[in-house]
Amino acid sequence: QEQLLEFGGGLVQAGGSLRLSCSASGRTSDSYAMGWFRQAPGKEREFVAAISWNGGSTYYADSVKGRFTISRDNDKATVYLQMNSPKPENTAVYYCAAKIGGLIERPRWSLGRGMEYWGKGTLVTVSS
Repeated sequence: QEQLLEFGGGLVQAGGSLRLSCSASGRTSDSYAMGWFRQAPGKEREFVAAISWNGGSTYYADSVKGRFTISRDNDKATVYLQMNSPKPENTAVYYCAAKIGGLIERPRWSLGRGMEYWGKGTLVTVSS
């Protein structure tokens, strides 16, 4: 059973930067595609970004493209989300997810379907 634990949430000013981390407990996490979702108050969960098992492929929601960067360090079993120039509307609980298979299936990630593992989330608040 894989466990995902997010770190790095907190309060950030609009236009600033923040980096989220997600650590995986299992020894096979480097075979997973991993990514981030978020859920704002009163809204449905939405896809943010995903990265393939070796970091060779990434996929972003249009709303964060050019501002957020996903990366991973398999030696540390950790995936990161660098948030640059966040906006107040990016305030949400950010969740890490992992999918066995390693490659990014865009329809699945866009809809958040078929993820085998989820973290418990970390709150990001962007002040204006």
